[in-house]
Amino acid sequence: MTRLSLARGARRAGWTGAIVGFSLAASASGVRAQQVDGVAAWFAGVAASPVIRVALTGVPFAESVPSSAVPAPFAAFSASAQALRDSVVALARAQIGYRYRMGGQSPDRGFDCSGLVRYVMAALSIDLPRTANQQARVGRDVPRDTAQLRPGDLLTFGKGKRVTHIGIYVGNGRMVHASSKAGRVIETDLLRKSHPLIKPWRGARSLVARADSAAARGG
Repeated sequence: MTRLSLARGARRAGWTGAIVGFSLAASASGVRAQQVDGVAAWFAGVAASPVIRVALTGVPFAESVPSSAVPAPFAAFSASAQALRDSVVALARAQIGYRYRMGGQSPDRGFDCSGLVRYVMAALSIDLPRTANQQARVGRDVPRDTAQLRPGDLLTFGKGKRVTHIGIYVGNGRMVHASSKAGRVIETDLLRKSHPLIKPWRGARSLVARADSAAARGG
């Protein structure tokens, strides 16, 4: 075989290799494109899931979503939300009997109403501002309707536009709060007889995603 033949063969082999390489690259690009499209579709599906949105963003979804629409693998999330609510209630009740003290934020120094709420939530790694009026702006607004309350919701009280008292709903129409009138942390009925020293109930705020079922309602 002459040098010319070898050179031509090499060039031909090079062209063939280039064509094959181009074809493989094009095929790989198509596969990658399909993979990217598949991943994008997967993320879109995940983002469309109300349970995943709650878990990732903390923004609650409408309670009208039927339980059958909640993916089975994420059923534990609802149980976790209920467990957190149970922990809020248990911690709030554990403070019953401690003295009321303006500006107090601990069992040792006593509690005022917002100090109690802040202490209980901080124990569960939920950071809240200091005053009742500030705390009343955190979380999801819950209408002034006992049927929509869940244990662990914050109850707001006050006249006019300003919230001046706050407590923790513990279920069955009852709440735990630091009462200046009683001089200590107490558990009382939410709906009480009107009294000059009892501030009107305004509404509630939910700090825990409301993915729990109707069966888990506390009252």
